Amino acid sequence: MSKQVTVYSQDGAELGKVSLSAAVFGVEPNKAVVHQYVVNYLANQRQGNSSTKGRAQVAGGGAKPWRQKGTGRARAGTIRSPLWRSGGITHGPKPRSYYSRFPKRLKKVAIRSVLSDKAQNNRIIALDKVSFDEIKTSAFVGMLDKLKVKGQKLLFVVEGKNDNAARSARNLTDVKYTEASLVNAYEALKADKLIFTKAALAKVEEMFA
Repeated sequence: MSKQVTVYSQDGAELGKVSLSAAVFGVEPNKAVVHQYVVNYLANQRQGNSSTKGRAQVAGGGAKPWRQKGTGRARAGTIRSPLWRSGGITHGPKPRSYYSRFPKRLKKVAIRSVLSDKAQNNRIIALDKVSFDEIKTSAFVGMLDKLKVKGQKLLFVVEGKNDNAARSARNLTDVKYTEASLVNAYEALKADKLIFTKAALAKVEEMFA
């Protein structure tokens, strides 16, 4: 039997229920694949810009600091030695790419696992539609208040481009706003609750079934 969730209006009124696809929201979560996906996703977010200078790149050091013998000090050939303050860095980081591919098939397994876990724990809310006449953050916050999810970490998923809604939500630190075609397992996993429009639900089920 497929899971059902309540459909709300923007004003928080119950409009009925909608059934979730068992193929997307009713599978046994695969924790191992979700873990692999998260590790891969976070690695791919790294810029890899860290860079240090070796003894060949640091300034100075053309002359021997002091003669080899007779001073009572240890031998030194250059002030660029890694042993010296302001010398080169030994085996320091250099710019590199941390990117690695993740199979599309396993991406689908990961997103289905996360969505199913959220569904099993009653963390999915459906909205009939989202429509704002103007760009207003307070109006978006008011909608969340009526849905009784204000203050929670939310992933808000719409079916397509909705400029007024997107710009009304962009200053809210606890709300991640995205389109159905861009939803990913990491953002869904982080959220306390997932809010889908009915059309977004249909699109997600079509994409990941």
